[in-house]
Amino acid sequence: MSVLTRDEAQSRAKLLDVHRYTIELDLTTGDETFESSTVIRFAARAGGDTFVEVRPATLHLVTLDGEPLDPDTLDGNRLPLENLTAGDHELRVRASMRYSRTGEGMHRFTDPTDGETYLYTQLFMEDVQRVFAAFDQPDLKSVFELTVKAPETWTVLANSITEHLGEGRWQAAPTPLISTYLVAVAAGPWHSVRTEHQGLPFGLHCRRSLAPHLDADADELLEITRQCYDRYHEKFEEPYPFDSYDQAFVPEFNAGAMENPGLVTFRDEFVYRSAVTDTERQTRAMVIAHEMAHMWFGDLVTLQWWDDIWLNESFAEYMGYQTLTEATRFTGTWTDFGVARKAWGYEADQRPSTHPVAPENVDDTASALLNFDGISYAKGASALRQLVTWLGEKDFLAGINTHFARHRFANATLADFIDSLATHTDRDVHAWADAWLRTTGVDTLTPTLGGSNGDHSLTITHRGSRPHRVAAGLYDLDLTDAGGLTLRERLEIDIPQNAPQPIGKRPALVLLNDGDLTYTKVRFDPASFETVRTSLSGLPDPLTRAVVWNSLRDAVRDGDLAPTAYLDAARAHLPKETDLALVQGVLAYASAQVADRYVTPEQRPAAVATLSALCRDLIRRTEDGDHPGLRLIAVRHFIDVAAHPDTIAAWLADGTVPGGPELDPDLRWRVLARLAVLGATDERAIATELDRDPSATGREGAARCRAALPDPDAKRTAWAAMFDDDALSNYLFTATAQGFWQPEQSDLVADYVPRYYQDAVTLAARRGPAIAEAAGRWAFPAHAVTPDTLRLGEECLAEAAPIPALRRKLVDQLDDLARALRVREA
Repeated sequence: MSVLTRDEAQSRAKLLDVHRYTIELDLTTGDETFESSTVIRFAARAGGDTFVEVRPATLHLVTLDGEPLDPDTLDGNRLPLENLTAGDHELRVRASMRYSRTGEGMHRFTDPTDGETYLYTQLFMEDVQRVFAAFDQPDLKSVFELTVKAPETWTVLANSITEHLGEGRWQAAPTPLISTYLVAVAAGPWHSVRTEHQGLPFGLHCRRSLAPHLDADADELLEITRQCYDRYHEKFEEPYPFDSYDQAFVPEFNAGAMENPGLVTFRDEFVYRSAVTDTERQTRAMVIAHEMAHMWFGDLVTLQWWDDIWLNESFAEYMGYQTLTEATRFTGTWTDFGVARKAWGYEADQRPSTHPVAPENVDDTASALLNFDGISYAKGASALRQLVTWLGEKDFLAGINTHFARHRFANATLADFIDSLATHTDRDVHAWADAWLRTTGVDTLTPTLGGSNGDHSLTITHRGSRPHRVAAGLYDLDLTDAGGLTLRERLEIDIPQNAPQPIGKRPALVLLNDGDLTYTKVRFDPASFETVRTSLSGLPDPLTRAVVWNSLRDAVRDGDLAPTAYLDAARAHLPKETDLALVQGVLAYASAQVADRYVTPEQRPAAVATLSALCRDLIRRTEDGDHPGLRLIAVRHFIDVAAHPDTIAAWLADGTVPGGPELDPDLRWRVLARLAVLGATDERAIATELDRDPSATGREGAARCRAALPDPDAKRTAWAAMFDDDALSNYLFTATAQGFWQPEQSDLVADYVPRYYQDAVTLAARRGPAIAEAAGRWAFPAHAVTPDTLRLGEECLAEAAPIPALRRKLVDQLDDLARALRVREA
């Protein structure tokens, strides 16, 4: 398939003005394909040649202005339109299109619980051409009229209000001007909860088998939706631009959600069928807020080309967290951002694949797809948070509203946005943009204290090039609370400094970036580090503690702090922690990175024992039932690090953890997966559990458990399912990959490490970007931290020509692997 280049898109945008798409989809023609008929009305500004994209199973008919075109002229995904004359034209395309099992295009899913089938589109970037013919680029916006034929018992959802015309035919109201990648359809026997707010229809939709779980959370979901909607209307002068707001929770969705105008699609794991923590509910609420922000950032005003994807994602990320904090009960969202999302940005920005938040050289769609990462989301949102700190929220919002007014239902660039901001401030926002959005890498700030007695000063060493407005927290020991710290003062300091900052008496701790308002690594002076070591849990604010934990994490990754010292800090301070996001974030990093990759194989048993003891402490602390979320996190991680099967096997047999919680389906599969790793269960037990839970999640749990069994036949079967057969859906592929590699089984799977690279390259070329990304993320042998694994990977990159999606994942994985080797050697 040919990828679209920026030069091609610019040429086509100069030539064409696209007025309207009239699309008819017939979803009743079988399990493998559906029928797609498209009429595109457009004008050519001058005579010339161009092309339309379509990726059919069979191309039946093409006419241009009533004259037939030869379907055999289709070259890959491009149908040439030659010798266009200036003026209006009508293109008609009729084709059979394939359903997808990878979450791309028109995804088809049959629910194993009840046999019902569901379809939904994911057309992002360049997958609209899997569903209908289109001039597939973001700056050729158009009106879309959609008609869908579906089984009579189904409901069809779309970007705008749909009407059932009878006999399974559904008509969607014409959309305003939107981009091709934002068109959406979801069809099936949905369970729906509907209401209205401010005169606008709201809807929640899920598979019927999840109906009780959606109903249980519907009030919370709708309350969050209403609160965000109202808060955005307080911030934005431009009203919500579409005729309805549906939120559909769909199966086997690759992303967290997709901002289709009027029909946001979410992964249906957000319909919780088992117990979750309040932090997980907060994450779901943040995604709701994030996607609603896209209705303005991305849908009303859309990027002109994919180099400005940050104009979509960074803004939605920032607005999602900020609006949730302002408008809902979830007031601690920035702590979760700091300990989870921001680390994603820091890690991405220190790899060879890093790029500016607003890159200038995104030459084609394949390159653009690689930039949906921690930089475009987390770093970009951090940069915007710093911009608001530097500029002031009033001027920031005024600039945003000017941007909306200038470019509503159109497209815009970074330059357009900066110009809108500049109209409301005397500050040099163009220079700020150059420093923050056009550069790569992470700055580092290190404090040095000088002086004596009660007359000290603070000098901040700045490694990097960006200006920062940063808070420096000065903390003293709390004389009334052993181990406690109290904030003396929080100083606002501009970096680079003009002169040392007087601070008076030397504090016990100097914490740079207190409040986490900028994007930088921070270090400690020696005395402050000693305070952190002994009193981290005594810091009064969770966001402050998040900054400290991030600093320790960065120090481990940079080889400046021993991995065992991080585990010691977790062992000492997490048993006293009350913030769920911090407990979850620190335990996840301590187990998945420190214990599984950064310590040597000889050190790993002790590291796992430390984490097991830590989780036992948290379980004991929560026996009174007052902290169910904290207890759930501790139980999950205790299961994951169990070195012996007896305790968790007893939990599974009894159906409960003594003192709670009862083992719901997710916990049962979690225990069974760990027992599989330890060789303490078998195929019969897995099959019995699948009979007990025959849901889609149950199928994934069974696939994960089967792949984790320490048996050569089980490993051969799992490998063949992943790499030799295309039957696995995207989710079943991921589940199988998650089970396959286990640090405890390194000898058993050693022969598969060299096989991985060539098999992954072949698989990615055959199945495309979504499976390539899954293969690079989940099927990579991350446990195999050896020079040979690194060498084999580098040879693969040099010689095997992996497709761009897999190449990017391998570049990142190999850099992480090289870093793990350096950490072990430090």
